[in-house]
Amino acid sequence: MSSHDTYQKLILFCLSIFFLQNILKNVEGLACNWGTQASHPLPPNIVVKLLRDNGFNKVKLFEADPGALRALGKSGIQVMVGIPNDLLATMASTVTNAELWVQQNVSQYISRYGTDIRYVAVGNEPFLKTYNNRFVRSTYPALQNVQAALVKAGLGRQVKVTVPLNADVYESSDGLPSSGDFRSDIKTLMISIVRFLADSVSPITFNIYPFLSLNADPNFPREYAFFPNGGGGGGAKPVVDGSISYTNVFDANFDTLVSALEKNGFDANKIEIIVGEVGWPTDGDQNANPAMAQRFNQGLLNRILQGQGTPRRRMAPEVYIFSLVDEDAKSIDPGKFERHWGIFSYDGAVKYPLSLGNGRPLVPTKGVRYQAREWCVLSTQAAGNGAATWQASATYACQNADCTSLGPGSSCAALDPTANASYAFNMYFQKMDHRRGSCDFNNLGVVTKIDPSSGSCRFPIEIDTSRQQMSNPPPRNSGASEAKYRLGAAVVMVICLVFSN
Repeated sequence: MSSHDTYQKLILFCLSIFFLQNILKNVEGLACNWGTQASHPLPPNIVVKLLRDNGFNKVKLFEADPGALRALGKSGIQVMVGIPNDLLATMASTVTNAELWVQQNVSQYISRYGTDIRYVAVGNEPFLKTYNNRFVRSTYPALQNVQAALVKAGLGRQVKVTVPLNADVYESSDGLPSSGDFRSDIKTLMISIVRFLADSVSPITFNIYPFLSLNADPNFPREYAFFPNGGGGGGAKPVVDGSISYTNVFDANFDTLVSALEKNGFDANKIEIIVGEVGWPTDGDQNANPAMAQRFNQGLLNRILQGQGTPRRRMAPEVYIFSLVDEDAKSIDPGKFERHWGIFSYDGAVKYPLSLGNGRPLVPTKGVRYQAREWCVLSTQAAGNGAATWQASATYACQNADCTSLGPGSSCAALDPTANASYAFNMYFQKMDHRRGSCDFNNLGVVTKIDPSSGSCRFPIEIDTSRQQMSNPPPRNSGASEAKYRLGAAVVMVICLVFSN
């Protein structure tokens, strides 16, 4: 081999290394919501490992949960931490209150634990019509005060504020995205908030739920809720808006926002837009099941991994999948499906297959400890005495535990009345940690070691939170490995420089 050939091959090798380095620098991970409203939550350190094992490098918390914020320290995961709506009035009343909150829930976790907090979400969907204007007056001043508090704490550049809003803050007079505008009753307020966020180089955040569009309207075209081009959709009749044909409600909804921004003097391409919540539940409703959730979320993941935008905004938004795990203590006012949004079950088990790119599947949690392998069911004798004997007890059990899987169209809807009662008894028994008397129900219940699960209906065994080992969070990838990477890149650069001379 001639020296000239060697020279050319080394130059090509160097260029390939530089190209690979550039790719690695620009690889984006996945983002999701981590809700903590569970009677038996997974230990935070196990959740952080679940996030990292599945390539999630951004997470949104709905409140400043101490265990979660500590476990996320030095994990390499960027954090958006939320301020609940009930604190908005407090944050709005004085800057001092906002400063105290920032010190306790942002500054200390950054400085003491190395938690990479990037955003503070001021409220959560505060302008929902169902709130009857309860938070309309406090949201904007709370946003201003929290921003001022971050600046005073020296975090103004590192940590940005935002307000996660429901998509009902914008609307279209004729149903077409191009006619989008902010809701008339809060239009002036929305313009002020968007301008404030743009001036402070902070993102605007909106939650989009195609599931709710389908679920709220019996005449909604089912296929329009899903993504085409490999996302399991493609059968919907397009919505034609001028030169644009919309094939799914996500694009149409997002572009309605884009039109609302442009109509009010903003350049949507110069404003960072975050989709704070989007996903599909797996239970609690006839439209909520693993097959539909897999179809929607795989289409969503494909878009995220491809960096796909929408017809009116080609730049892809940052998207937080809703959500990571199921939460059995959430309010079911919106619907019984509220407790089943997770792509993982309550215990971190995989519900349905998803490809995370390059054929990489979801992987479940490891190290979860469960209560004893026992279930509480209706006794054979009680079952033979008729429903009048045990109906009141089953109702009591469901009033104090999660029975959302028993409703019409849900995973346990096919159970007969006695199995229905057994399910209720077991959910109460599990929630009460198998305590003495929690399977009594006036001598109607009996403990069994035989799993009563049947078909799609799973009788769960709850997590034993008293036995979980709270280990330190896993070390951050970008420590020694990052140093080695930079050293390797430097060596290659030296080699290239030597041969180029």
